[in-house]
Amino acid sequence: MGFLQAQGALRAVLGPGLPADLSPSSWWTGPCSALGWDPPRCPSWASPHRAVGGPCPLESLTAGAPQAWGGAAPRSLLPRRSAAWLLGDSVWGSFIFSWAVAAGPLRLHLHRSWQCQGRHGLPSSTAAEFDRAGPAQSASRGEVEILDAKTREKLCFLDKVEPQATIAEIKNLFTKTHPQWYPARQSLRLDPKGKSLKDEDVLQKLPVGTTATLYFRDLGAQISWVTVFLTEYAGPLFIYLLFYFRVPFIYGRKYDFTSSRHTVVHLACICHSFHYIKRLLETLFVHRFSHGTMPLRNIFKNCTYYWGFAAWMAYYINHPLYTPPTYGAQQVKLALAIFVICQLGNFSIHMALRDLRPAGSKTRKIPYPTRNPFTWLFLLVSCPNYTYEVGSWIGFAIMTQCLPVALFSLVGFTQMTIWAKGKHRSYLKEFRDYPPLRMPIIPFLL
Repeated sequence: MGFLQAQGALRAVLGPGLPADLSPSSWWTGPCSALGWDPPRCPSWASPHRAVGGPCPLESLTAGAPQAWGGAAPRSLLPRRSAAWLLGDSVWGSFIFSWAVAAGPLRLHLHRSWQCQGRHGLPSSTAAEFDRAGPAQSASRGEVEILDAKTREKLCFLDKVEPQATIAEIKNLFTKTHPQWYPARQSLRLDPKGKSLKDEDVLQKLPVGTTATLYFRDLGAQISWVTVFLTEYAGPLFIYLLFYFRVPFIYGRKYDFTSSRHTVVHLACICHSFHYIKRLLETLFVHRFSHGTMPLRNIFKNCTYYWGFAAWMAYYINHPLYTPPTYGAQQVKLALAIFVICQLGNFSIHMALRDLRPAGSKTRKIPYPTRNPFTWLFLLVSCPNYTYEVGSWIGFAIMTQCLPVALFSLVGFTQMTIWAKGKHRSYLKEFRDYPPLRMPIIPFLL
């Protein structure tokens, strides 16, 4: 088999990227300059010509020539030892022809494998060519398998998932195969016992391979936060008024629809009603929730807490035998001032937090004081809305001098301290420049 036949066969495989001047001498002298490539030198064991500084010509086919291969070629296109043996033999033209004939289907197979593998393992020069190829060629789709976090059973396998896909989009794809698990009740995580991934997390930014494995947990039936808050706050407002107007079957027939002769009882009803009306209006027009839903079971627990304490407080404050505070009007006025100031402060903090998050986003920023003096508590406390909330109920307890109100304030303070500590830790973890003097809920103490 002559050299011209081998050259023609080789050109049929490599295409127009092969130079016109291809002579046997070009294989043995210089760094394959006739091919326009700059391959690495062969190791000493790979070529009989290594001793005189000869190049490894066919190794250049394995290390470069992205244009000749219709895209960046993998480094392992031909074994090094086979290439050295092929060129070192005296009848190398015949072997080139045989290799050229067989390389047609091999080239197609390697090209397809290359598209599936992506750019992993490329040398730096070839990786640069790959990056310049544009998103249409470089963005290879991946696969996502979703397993049950408890049983490790495979629930779903998603192929051709875009690397820019978010967790929210993956949840929507998962819902198509399992409609009973709508996105709001799905918790996807990288580890069965790990934290839930955020809906805005992007797949390609997660520490996963070509096939991403996610673990699923069912959060249970969900309900919107707005519905929960409206239910929680409307109940105490309605229940307290039932006791205030002394509807039948509460205190006895002779007290039905009678009113108390103590001014503090009427003032307490106004303060209690104002507090929950304010909460209802804030839920509808002020609050912006980072999470749209919460487990449905929580509404029963929360309503039991709010409704139960409201009935317990209202029963004693509006009872016909209720006695006013020990220190009379002075105690009531001081407590009323505390209650009003804390209510205004709580509302001011809610407005300041609202302005930090644009509508429809989940942006988190460090809250700072504004021109409103009530927001200056941000200088010392991470969650001043909880501080003002606790202060309101302390004022209400002093005003009414009622034990159930004091217990309600204590339980609320305990729960809000837990929430405040959690938010304070998240602030410190998320923001490196977070003010160091702030405490979670009580300045300088807690």
